[in-house]
Amino acid sequence: MFGVTILGNNSAVPAYNRHPTAQIVTFQDQLILFDCGEGTQLQITKYKIKWGKIKHIFISHLHGDHYFGLIGLISSMYLLGRKDILYVYGPVALKPILDLQLNAANTQLPFELVFIPLGVDCVVLNEMKYTVECFATQHRIESRGFVVREKRKPRKINKEAVLFHHIPTQFYEKLQDGSDYTNKDGVVIKNDILTTPNTPGRSYAYSGDTLFDENVANHVKGVSLLYHESTYLKNMEDNAKFRFHSTTHQAATIAKIANVKKLIIGHFSSKYENLDIFLNEAQEVFPNTFLATEGTTHRITS
Repeated sequence: MFGVTILGNNSAVPAYNRHPTAQIVTFQDQLILFDCGEGTQLQITKYKIKWGKIKHIFISHLHGDHYFGLIGLISSMYLLGRKDILYVYGPVALKPILDLQLNAANTQLPFELVFIPLGVDCVVLNEMKYTVECFATQHRIESRGFVVREKRKPRKINKEAVLFHHIPTQFYEKLQDGSDYTNKDGVVIKNDILTTPNTPGRSYAYSGDTLFDENVANHVKGVSLLYHESTYLKNMEDNAKFRFHSTTHQAATIAKIANVKKLIIGHFSSKYENLDIFLNEAQEVFPNTFLATEGTTHRITS
């Protein structure tokens, strides 16, 4: 399964039973946490997320609503007896903060905590079946967005063809990579006879906090699912620009420019109790838009 579960969808101040930003990306048997606002571990418990399967935590930037829950989560992992290595990715300044907090409590973690500083426009995680890229967003402080991309072989096996030509199964992987096959009689069987083009891998982009910036569209172009912050309604564009955030129409415009398949909007200002108008405004520009509703999992199917 490849999907995104919303744990927190509000901006700086918790309000109306909405929590600061946090999301779980599930990729098969691995869990990735994007941002960790205050109360994230309570949301993890509420929505029955398996703590032990969280292997990678990405912190987009050092505003409190995106990382104040991190030390609490790490401490709870310690108390629950975690043994597996944990990778934390974030701005360089996050490492001394974590060290200070752990040292002040004289906490000796029973698991290895590996901190990896985030670069710009690079692959920061390269797993067997997926990658995570990061890119810069335009916020008041250094901030990053992320793209999770599923790895797929460029070609798919044509089952009828490989059986007809008696291709050994141990050669299938090379066929998927585009190789031709030479049989025992020296006859070359072309790859396009034995395979068909594969469909592109699925992808998820998390934009992080940002003012309206068309460069974001270049980084998330064509993704299966995009999360873009939408702190304000369209009539608050000046306020959004002043605070380095985006409006409903701006988030939807990025989705439209980037030709993504589906958009989720979140990071709602505590000014607003009813979120229906956020959805209505965004759908004026990009109809396939959904609210980042806490507890909802968005499956990525194509």
